[in-house]
Amino acid sequence: LMAPQGEHAGLPVPEEELPHTPGGKIRIGGGSGFIVDASGLILTNKHVVHDREAEYIVTTAAEDMYPARVLARDPLNDVAILKIEAGDLPALALGNSDAIRLGQTALAVGTALGEFQNTVSSGIVSGLSRFINAMTDAEGHSERLRGLIQTDAAINPGNSGGPLVNLAGEAIGINAAVVFGAQNIGFAIPINKARRDLSELKTYGRIRRPFLGIRYILLNHLLQKRFRLPVEQGAFVLREGVPGRTAVIPNSAAHRAGIRETDIILELNHTPITEKMGIEDVLEKVTLGEEVPVKILRNGQEQTLMLVAEERTAVS
Repeated sequence: LMAPQGEHAGLPVPEEELPHTPGGKIRIGGGSGFIVDASGLILTNKHVVHDREAEYIVTTAAEDMYPARVLARDPLNDVAILKIEAGDLPALALGNSDAIRLGQTALAVGTALGEFQNTVSSGIVSGLSRFINAMTDAEGHSERLRGLIQTDAAINPGNSGGPLVNLAGEAIGINAAVVFGAQNIGFAIPINKARRDLSELKTYGRIRRPFLGIRYILLNHLLQKRFRLPVEQGAFVLREGVPGRTAVIPNSAAHRAGIRETDIILELNHTPITEKMGIEDVLEKVTLGEEVPVKILRNGQEQTLMLVAEERTAVS
């Protein structure tokens, strides 16, 4: 990850102490990734390449360096796809994350601490379908990561974007997060999410995702008491006090379906909405253009609306 010299005077260390390239650019961060196509397609985490003003350089295991383009960032998952101009590259085979079983061996590969390239650590799959809130950049922004693989293989800072591999040598996940202050707890994005992104990119030139167009909070027992609501599960449509914004975005799929502020979405496509099964989780299994039922609670009465899933284009 490179940035033009002189634009980061606010960093806590002087520029002359930061690593420079021969061209005079400053390295301000790094991460891992892996080649999935011999033509130069690379998978990594979205948070590794979140800076849209930066230039990205890929260094291979053979120490060859290539400028990289960010082709797409998944709007729902911590996945990004990069491209380098090279050919006949060794590519890592993709496994099937739906076939993962608890207790199976997993290997985490990456550039540990941003310095130790091709570091491999071993462990097991210790959990499935986990969800966490993870910090995604230095400014403290966070993102809810869903459906994660939990592993006790060591995932260190700098490993983000590297592959989680099974004993057949197939990538079953993308290393994404580690719990600081805890030992042997790391998380990876299931590779089938990235496989879908690759297919979308190759077919449509972008990553397509359904988009409802609402602002909401997921309810629990405490929020039920706070807002004095009749239910403790669901998505409470609310602007959350954001000035100048509405709870339902005009002309969105939700607006056309008739969803209003203070509605509670109880089910989407016959799936109950809970803290562990949010709207985004359900939307990932909905086909664009599909008409799906939305069960809501409005003024104490349940009713079902019909909503047509519309595209949310990935920001690339």
